[in-house]
Amino acid sequence: MHVFYFASMLDEAINYKEKYEDMFVKYTHLQNELDQLKRFVFGSRHERFVPSAPPEQLALGLNVVANPAACRATETISYTRTKATASEKVNTGRMKLPADLPREQVIIEPGEDVSGMKEIGKEITEELEYTPGKLYVKQYVRLKYARANGEGIVIGELPSRPIDKGIAGPGLLAQIIIDKYTDHLPIHRQIQRFEREGIKLSSSTLTDWISATCELLDPLYEVLRKEVLCADYLQADETPIKVLDKAKKGTTHRGFHWVYRSPVKGMVLFDYREGRGREGPQECLKDFKGYLQTDGYTVYEYFASKSGITLLHCMAHARRKFDEAQGNDKVRAEYALTEIQKLYAVEREAKKDAATSEHLYALRQQKSIPVLESLKEWMIENYKSVLPQSPIGQAIFYSLQRWDKLMHYTTNSKLEIDNNLVENAIRPVAIGRKNYLFAGSHNGARRAAMLYSFLGTCKINGINPFEWLRDILFKIPTHPVNKLQELLPSQWNSKM
Repeated sequence: MHVFYFASMLDEAINYKEKYEDMFVKYTHLQNELDQLKRFVFGSRHERFVPSAPPEQLALGLNVVANPAACRATETISYTRTKATASEKVNTGRMKLPADLPREQVIIEPGEDVSGMKEIGKEITEELEYTPGKLYVKQYVRLKYARANGEGIVIGELPSRPIDKGIAGPGLLAQIIIDKYTDHLPIHRQIQRFEREGIKLSSSTLTDWISATCELLDPLYEVLRKEVLCADYLQADETPIKVLDKAKKGTTHRGFHWVYRSPVKGMVLFDYREGRGREGPQECLKDFKGYLQTDGYTVYEYFASKSGITLLHCMAHARRKFDEAQGNDKVRAEYALTEIQKLYAVEREAKKDAATSEHLYALRQQKSIPVLESLKEWMIENYKSVLPQSPIGQAIFYSLQRWDKLMHYTTNSKLEIDNNLVENAIRPVAIGRKNYLFAGSHNGARRAAMLYSFLGTCKINGINPFEWLRDILFKIPTHPVNKLQELLPSQWNSKM
């Protein structure tokens, strides 16, 4: 009787323990969600990390395995403070205006009669002024002549134009596209601005102009696609875009821009797909050979087993997991963030010193590899002591699963530590969709991908997108097809 009673009590205690553990996991998950929500609404959006304590003190009294290397060696940091000499001129005044800006002079004479005086100098005060852009009409006047003896008429030949028989010139078309896809000004707001200038244009007219411009640029887009995809190192990411779909009344379709950036060539390719499945990147990268850097999205794992492709992952994504876990386990999260911070310090050091590829490789082998190996050991040891479903457990598991691919950037100096370059290329899309909300059709989303590719490549290469696009729209109708590569932003020469 007593045995049965105690067995029943033991079973009940086990059930209570299991329920407690389950409730604790749910509580931890909800607490983390609440912390992230508060941070999103009230906190800073940046991920800058400043340790709250020295790294070697993060494990005191909490059974956390610290970095063993931290106790064996210390690093001495020295600096030299320099003071500006009297000969060094420190500019404390207003900004100096660029010398190449056009200047309009206003001559101001003294109020009294100066006819009997000698001019001894002048004082110049500069003011930065602005005149809003103005529409104007460009007339092509073609003179006609009659040949002698009634043999016919000759007339000047009309130059090629972006839209045949259209009234929009290259500059106007370029400005409409730059306004929408670079400065995120929706079509209806552009129409309001044109109305202030006395020109009434309909939404369909501007949409048709953009469509016709994209048809003209389509061959150049294919050239850009080939150039990007023949690179031997690509960074890849994807971002959603809402698209109107006749088949989905009352709602929008969720399409995706798949983005591929070549850090070496300084080019970016946006490729629109109607879904987020692996069919898009599989088709786009079917002939790709080389290094492919991605986040942890499972679709990309297909390429890890493909011959000729080396898959590597993004340290920034791994770091972000630990950043989000600070509210759950501050000690462990801060330790991991401190170690990752050391990896980025190596990259900054190399960039500051303009290190050669050989020096960068040696620097990573000397300073980054030990940190990576030590951090891996720390994660293996600490994963045994955390709840797998907790934020810190998920952060450690995410990194351990991908650690070899996260370390792969150290094997080649042309590889980046993270995917931030391609994420930077995506940001204009995120800003744009907050303004124009959605693409009008799947074809509209494809046209947007084309324009984001060109304008993103302009930004990477420090090119004024308006100057490039206006010049290209003027040249491309008569430019040889086999030389279209010359018109890409990365190779463009305005004097060509």
